[in-house]
Parts: sequence; structure tokens; C-alpha cells
Amino acid sequence: MLDLQRLRALHAVSVHGTVGAAAAALGFTPSAVSQQIAKLERETRTVLLEREGRGVRLTDEAWQLAESAAELLAIVERAETRLEERRGVPSGRLTIAAFASAARGLLPSVLADLAVRHPGLDARLTEVDPHLSVDLVAKGAVDLVVAHDWDIAPLPAPAGVEQAPVGEDLCDLLVPEGHRFAGRTAVRRDELGGERWICQPPGRVCHDWLMRTLRGAGHEPDIVHQADENPTLVALVAAGLGVALIPRLGRGPLPAGVVEVPLDPMPVRRLYALWRTGAARRPAIAETVRTLRAHWPTVAARTSPPRQAAAHA
Repeated sequence: MLDLQRLRALHAVSVHGTVGAAAAALGFTPSAVSQQIAKLERETRTVLLEREGRGVRLTDEAWQLAESAAELLAIVERAETRLEERRGVPSGRLTIAAFASAARGLLPSVLADLAVRHPGLDARLTEVDPHLSVDLVAKGAVDLVVAHDWDIAPLPAPAGVEQAPVGEDLCDLLVPEGHRFAGRTAVRRDELGGERWICQPPGRVCHDWLMRTLRGAGHEPDIVHQADENPTLVALVAAGLGVALIPRLGRGPLPAGVVEVPLDPMPVRRLYALWRTGAARRPAIAETVRTLRAHWPTVAARTSPPRQAAAHA
């Protein structure tokens, strides 16, 4: 008899690509995941993982077993959903994946609210890039995703995944104090040519949006500095090294030397909750989505400080 937890560990490695990433998603240590898979190898008398450089790769037999594991886990999820639905109370473990600024600016208050009102619900958060998180929920690696898209780059939802809007996050141009835009009440997109840009690396949603927007306005972006985290981008702007386009959610107070200037039209980042269709009736999913949407107006109001640009007008 194959052990379901060991199959879950193998499935997680197949989805996340490494033992470490699978362990983080499952809430285990890497050694615990390795031990589960080693036991599964002994049970099946099959080599499942092979060393490849500093990491591992799944053997052909492991991929076949991982596919079967995904089917079994889907059956278990349906059974758990039916039981939770009969109880009518959010309960059990709920794994949530969210992009960095949502994990920092929105999820803490949501998770705290859920913990107080539903003590039987074990909600667990993992920070994941939105490009990856949608695939994770589709494959059953997480239960719920908070992802985002931009007004000119809609987020596709794969088959078998449902989504609901959470809110709209506005985005501002951040410039160093003394910059030519620092005293403006608004800046048009066609005025952005010739700037030195600070942004996230290629492949990130924000980077792709910036490239498409500037090229659409007839400007080839000159990207001089790249960093993953928004606080790093803001620090680079504060040092006078360029300008950046940064959403308000999770941004925090701006340091001295940085001026917030609105663009016209203002860029909008839309937040969504996504989950698998098979789990749509689960009370934990419905309640978490409701709580996300209920908390968004307060979060949006908190992330809309008085315009710094007006002080420089």
C-alpha cells in the first residue's frame, strides 16, 4: 500500500522542481521530504530521484508515479471538500500562494482575521511569483492563489481554475527629489522618454508591463538597475539613480528624497483570487475569498497617502 503523504512529497517535487521548494510549500524541512521519498523508493523498489548537478531530477518512473499521485490527491481533495461542505464551517488546511507585495500588504490582516473567526482553519501562506502561482493552483500544489495582472496584460486562468476579483492596486511614478517631474501634478506616458529606469528583472509582470507601455508610447526603455524587491527599487530611486514605476500595495512609507507623481492615465494592477473548480464549494475557499475582498477597501485606503507631488507644486 502506497503512503499518501509520501506520494504528496513526490508530487510536490514534480511541481516545484526542487526538494527545497517542495519542502517550503509543504511546510516541512528538505530532509523530511527527502526521507519521505527515500521510503517511497523502498516501498516501490524504484529509483525516483537522481542527482543532477547540485539538485535532483525525477526519473521517468517518478514522473509516472507523480501523475498518479496527482489523481489520488484530487480524489482526496474532493472527499475533504464534501466533508467540509457538510459541516458548513471552514476547516482543515488551506495553502495560499501570493505575490510579494500582497503577502506583505494584504495577507497578514486577512490571515489574522481568519484565525480569530475560524480556529478550525489552518491557513498557510507561501510567497510565489504570480506567473508561477497560477500553474501551482492548477496542478493542485496549493489551494488558493492571490495573483495580479495589469490593464494591458490580462491574467489567463487555465482550464479547471476559477477566479474572482479582489481589488485594484494603483501604481505611481517615483522620482528623486529635484527631478524634472517632481513638481508635477501628473505626467503623461508619452513624456517618459529619456529616463533611466529602475525595475524588476525580465519575466516579472511589472517589468513586462513597463516595456510594453513605454514601447507603446514610442520610447525604448533604458533600464539601468534591476532588483526583485520594491524596497530595493525605492532605495535606488532615493539615491538619485533613476525613476521607477511601483504599485502602492505593500510599498510602505516613502523615504526622504523620493517623490510620488501620478501618471495620466494611472496604471492599474488588478488582484485576483484563484482556486480549482473542484474545490469551489469548499467553505474555506469561499470564506477566504470573501475575507480578501472585505479587507481590500481598508488596505487600498491605507496605501493611498497624500500626494507628495502636491507639496512640490
